[in-house]
Amino acid sequence: MTSTERLHFRVRSDTEERLRSAAAIEHESLTEFVLSAAEERADAVLARRTTVPTEFFDAMLDALSQPPRPNEAMRRVARSPRVSRHV
Repeated sequence: MTSTERLHFRVRSDTEERLRSAAAIEHESLTEFVLSAAEERADAVLARRTTVPTEFFDAMLDALSQPPRPNEAMRRVARSPRVSRHV
């Protein structure tokens, strides 16, 4: 995927020096190093966030906890004779 957007921000000179040194140790460009760290942090933050409303999640868990309601297919199978496949 081609990167088209830019982020501009200022850092202290000692921070830039530490970032450049760490990137060099990892054999990465400064951009690669900073982006990978920022993406990891963003993923961790977003993973902690609930993405569905609590009410929906609670209703889903309640529905999964209930036995299934019989439908016509279930009734048909329950009425059919059982065939043993064991000899």
